[in-house]
Amino acid sequence: MSVLTLASAPEEATALEGAEAHHARLAGELAGRVKLLLTAVDRDPSAAEKIHAGLVAFCDRSLLPHAAAEEAALYPVAHGMPEARLLIESLIGEHRRLTALVDALRAAPGPAGAAADARALQVLFEEHVAKENGLVLPLLAMTPEISLAALLADMHHRLANDTGNRGAQEDQDTEEGPDMREAQIEETGGCGGGCGCGGAEQTAVPELDVTEVPHALRHATVFGALDAVPAGTAMVLVAPHDPVPLLAQIEQRSPGAFAVEYLERGPETWRLRLSHR
Repeated sequence: MSVLTLASAPEEATALEGAEAHHARLAGELAGRVKLLLTAVDRDPSAAEKIHAGLVAFCDRSLLPHAAAEEAALYPVAHGMPEARLLIESLIGEHRRLTALVDALRAAPGPAGAAADARALQVLFEEHVAKENGLVLPLLAMTPEISLAALLADMHHRLANDTGNRGAQEDQDTEEGPDMREAQIEETGGCGGGCGCGGAEQTAVPELDVTEVPHALRHATVFGALDAVPAGTAMVLVAPHDPVPLLAQIEQRSPGAFAVEYLERGPETWRLRLSHR
């Protein structure tokens, strides 16, 4: 079915596509960070600690503000539609569960203890955005009296203001926020030989297998995983084909940041070591 059949006007179709793409980026980055955490817990506990901290920082920086902006900008309008009222109340309940899982991740004594909550967070968020993409957003887009484009613009404005306010607060605060901690982890790099950057056996490098990741989320999942790889460490990517277009996107996104080494070249599986310089 064409997106245009689900929208009352071309600009509404464009807004719908943009919202779905944004959801894909969020879900992909979350999936990448979670997958990397789960493999690092078994392969390299030292790297897992940094990945765990980065996952919490991502949730505080992107996931939770996104949920709050939805509740402020999108949900009130959808809740006013009789056919969507119960669904919106259910989605608000899911936001509370997402927040509780992030709090559990933050309070976990270590990466191993956080693994189950991280996986639960990923599953819940993917189910959550599937309902929004399949039900809420098309309903808003196809209703002539409602402008999804305007609602999304309001949501993005709220997100921008939230980001600015949090940045100003961090400048005034003497304590380090989660984003600052993640930045320092990436700046300091180094591993003492236990992260897979040359001082340990290759088996210590976290591995991300995207062969079963939905194609729409695959590139975003890799980007999310790479964002969780501190400088001076590496990640092994397992793909069902030679990921040449993906490598070009990685280079365009972060010029010169990652060195690529092929460990296996098909015919069914490609394995590449991506080293963060």
